[in-house]
Parts: sequence; C-alpha cells; structure tokens
Amino acid sequence: MDHKKSEILLETGTNEIEIMQFTINDILYGINVAKVREIMMSAPVHAMPHSHPAVEGIFKPRDIVITVIDLPKYLSRQDGEKGEKDLFIVTNFNKMYIAFRVHTVVGISRLSWRDIQKPDNTVSGGSDGVATGIAQCNGELVTILDFEKIVAEIAPETSIQMSEVDALGPRERNTCPIWVAEDSILLSQMIRTALTKAGYTNLRMFPNGAELWEALIPLKDDPEKREKNVSLIITDLEMPQMDGHRLTKLVKTDDKLKTIPIVIFSSLITEEMRIKGKNIGADEQLSKPEIGHLIGIVDHLLGRNGQEEHE
Repeated sequence: MDHKKSEILLETGTNEIEIMQFTINDILYGINVAKVREIMMSAPVHAMPHSHPAVEGIFKPRDIVITVIDLPKYLSRQDGEKGEKDLFIVTNFNKMYIAFRVHTVVGISRLSWRDIQKPDNTVSGGSDGVATGIAQCNGELVTILDFEKIVAEIAPETSIQMSEVDALGPRERNTCPIWVAEDSILLSQMIRTALTKAGYTNLRMFPNGAELWEALIPLKDDPEKREKNVSLIITDLEMPQMDGHRLTKLVKTDDKLKTIPIVIFSSLITEEMRIKGKNIGADEQLSKPEIGHLIGIVDHLLGRNGQEEHE
C-alpha cells in the first residue's frame, strides 16, 4: 500500500467506504472491508448438530473457534457443491468472528456512500431482504449484503434482545426528542421498540445520515427551536448516502450544533473504530446488540435518573 493511499484510508468522516467484492455462482456481492479480518482458503469444518441449515460448522484456524456459514447455500436455499478453490471471508462484527464461504474474491473498491443506493423493496424483499445496498464498482453492479441480518436470522440470540429492556423494570415516560439514523428496516424497528419500552416516546427515525443532516440544517440558527426538536442523536455507521462518521463530523464541527450529544450504535465498534469516533467527537460508542447499555447511555446523556418525566 502506498503512503498516499494509507493516509486517505486513515481519514475519518470523508463519507467513503471500501467494498470487498466477491462472487457466488458468478454473481457479484460486496462486504464492507471494515468487517473483514482475513481471507483464507476453505478448510475442513467440524459439523455441529441441531444448527441452522446454512451453518456448515466450526473450525479453528489458530487460537479461536470460528463458525462457518455456507453463504451460497444461505442465498440459494439449496445445497451446492463445495469447490476446492472456495474461500472463507473471516469477519468480525458485533463482537463475533464468523467465516463466510464464497467462491472467489475479486478485489477492493473505494467509493462514496452517496454512490450506494438503497435497493427497491421489490428487489430487496423489504424488511425481509438481505441486500443493504447496490453499488457500481468498475462498471459492474455489486449487491452489498446485510451480514448482520444474515447472522441475526441464523442466530437470533446474537441480535438485539428486548429482554435487556424488560430487565430495566417500570420506567416513566420521557419526551426528550431523540433522532435515530439507521438504514436497516428491521433494526430501526427494534431500536424504536426498545426506546419506547424504556419510556422514550418522542422519536424521529431517519433511513440514513444525509436525511438526518438535512433535517438538522433548518434548526441551526434557532437555538430555542433546536432544543425543542432534538436532544440527542443515535447513529449507525454503515448507511447509504451518508455514513455515521460523516454525520458525526458534520455535527461536531458546527459551532451551533456541536453541543448535541451523539451516540454511535454500530456492529463495527472495534478499538480502531472507537479511536476514529472519539477523534471526530462522538460522545459515546457501543456495539449493536447492547440495547440495555444504549438505554443507560441515553439516560446518562439526557441527565435522566429513570424516574423523572420530561415536559
């Protein structure tokens, strides 16, 4: 990697993403490079009883046991022949290591989130679909898969657990206005349900950072209107049009908006990502399954003790 490129890749808040392209049955798919830890030749896998049909089993390449998901089988719902040249894309997100079987890895492209389109519901299957975006890389259309949703379907216990909210016990209603940027229909619904259960009833949901930012701009010059409309922002990182780092940087470098607390709630919170988020001014950052922790953070940032009602 040349020095100039490494400098660009270290920048945060530029609204860029690196997409690793891979193929399954000659169809191009993509994954955010930030999720990828390594690419390996496929290896023998130890089968696990009573697991999801798309789970091949486990293997131990070095010091950790990694679950292997047969991505061709998951996408086609059919058994396919496993090739000797198949690859494992080893990923790390939501604090888990998971390997996905693919047929080939094509390469990496860097592009703007603005160039990634949300797939139409008729193509993606709406909230049941696993396509999170469509991008054009080197003249080819690439379907970016929603790996969090795939894993949540295969292992629901790894996703947001409403039991964490129920464990908080009875809570008073709180009408502090909270804005949430989250592109996943499923996760957006789950976050809304969790916050509402926790007493936060004044919620405004946005499908990406760009739409939230556009809604913020008219409030910049009216402090009273701003205070009345938004007390806190929760944002995902991976979103078409504008990602969470870019949104955070725009808010925190604006003298009139920078006092609004921002919580990054993402499956990508690693130590490296935590440093990036801190450098651009995020108030808190936490991994997506931790919905109970998120509510505790919101309570803290809004100065709530869980019993008082905000009017």
